[in-house]
Amino acid sequence: MRLKDKKIIALVENDFEDLELWYPVLRLQEEGAKVDLIGKEANKKYIGKYGVPAESAYAFSDINIDSYDAILVPGGWAPDKLRRYPEVLDFVRAMDKAEKPIGQICHAGWVLISADILKGRKVTSTPGIKDDMANAGATWVDEPVTVDGHIFSSRRPPDLPPYVKAFADKLASQ
Repeated sequence: MRLKDKKIIALVENDFEDLELWYPVLRLQEEGAKVDLIGKEANKKYIGKYGVPAESAYAFSDINIDSYDAILVPGGWAPDKLRRYPEVLDFVRAMDKAEKPIGQICHAGWVLISADILKGRKVTSTPGIKDDMANAGATWVDEPVTVDGHIFSSRRPPDLPPYVKAFADKLASQ
């Protein structure tokens, strides 16, 4: 259990991409990490694009970001909602400043764009937001997983295995 002492935030909002939330959560839990689902409201059931539910353990206002080792932002349409919450942007900026792992897949890049942390970074995402990423100052590449320091980015569900492995390896090395 190489991640047994690690605490990770997985952000959640309606219309998350089901696999892009649950695959990383379950894989990191298998490695021993404690993964908390965090949403605008605590104990609320959020529904994914394909109907899979996810219940938040805590509200944004309930947590101390400094007590977490990493953050995951799922894709789907949830990132367009998540980036509108000042707390989410503060969480991402705090993780960036502390150089703690930030994972984003598919449309999750929108959250990092709104947090204004992509200038000069190399990232990937769904090709649909390639221009958004470039306009935020990032260098966009078409790869299954891209690691730039503590930022881990991926394109879509078929890329989940190498994305989550890279993220877990980084956490295990800290």
